[in-house]
Amino acid sequence: MQETTDELVEKLASRKVVPLRHPWRWAAAAVALVLLAQAAHALVTNDAFQWDAFGYWFFRPVVLEGLLLTLQLTGLAAVFGLIGGIALALMRLSRNPVLRSVAWGYIWLFRSIPLIVLLLFLANVTALYHTLSLGIPFGPSFVEFSANDLLSFYFVAVLGLSLNEAAYAAEVVRSGIISVDQTQLEAAAALGLPKSRQYRRIILPQATRAIIPAYANQLIGLLKGTSVVYITSLLELFGVVQSQASVNSGQIIPLLMVGTIWYIVLTSVLSVIQYYLERYFSRGALRILPLTPFQRFLRAAGVAR
Repeated sequence: MQETTDELVEKLASRKVVPLRHPWRWAAAAVALVLLAQAAHALVTNDAFQWDAFGYWFFRPVVLEGLLLTLQLTGLAAVFGLIGGIALALMRLSRNPVLRSVAWGYIWLFRSIPLIVLLLFLANVTALYHTLSLGIPFGPSFVEFSANDLLSFYFVAVLGLSLNEAAYAAEVVRSGIISVDQTQLEAAAALGLPKSRQYRRIILPQATRAIIPAYANQLIGLLKGTSVVYITSLLELFGVVQSQASVNSGQIIPLLMVGTIWYIVLTSVLSVIQYYLERYFSRGALRILPLTPFQRFLRAAGVAR
């Protein structure tokens, strides 16, 4: 019996292992490459794109000024929106019914109002309030401001984007918090840790891993959402492209391509940052961190193992 087993092992070892073939996978890859080649050929050979005009406008100072304004609006709205979203998420998870109701009402209201309507309303709020004041509620005011002086186009854009962003960020943060296993909270409560420390040391570090992908997606939406602030006469990237296209009617397509490529570049940068943030916060959840694209390239090139 032992000899028969040894012979069987030798026979199996002498056979060549043939890898499983995937013909449809290669066929799909070939179709994808053909479609990509056709798209690239259409972009290069179609004279309507006017690539010389595209190169002229891509780094023009007026376009770069609009790009800088887009980055400023996105950065400020992201910071203020995230701060407001964290506060609203904690309010929704509070045991106080008043805080829960206020947070739910805010999220319901600002998720229901389109961003363009919100910006238009804020831009025309001076028709309702000519002056704004600080003082005792239902009592005397100490300081008064002219609404026209305070509510500039820039302020209205940042305020509208931040109010809208806070409503969506609140649900992203809340979903990350409730994704943490309840046994973690029970263990923390059994140790006598106060609520503030439970959130700071136990819940938020674990919730961040679930929050990052969703909020990065929301942040990309915010970046593209800044394109609607042109209705407040604030010329960010899309506003500059639109205004220049109205003056240079024969170069609408290259100007639209300028805006498109800049949005693609900014979105790609945010995607790279998202990847490395996800990798960083995966340290406690994964035994072995995934290789970065650069590390994969070195391994494929045979430089590293």
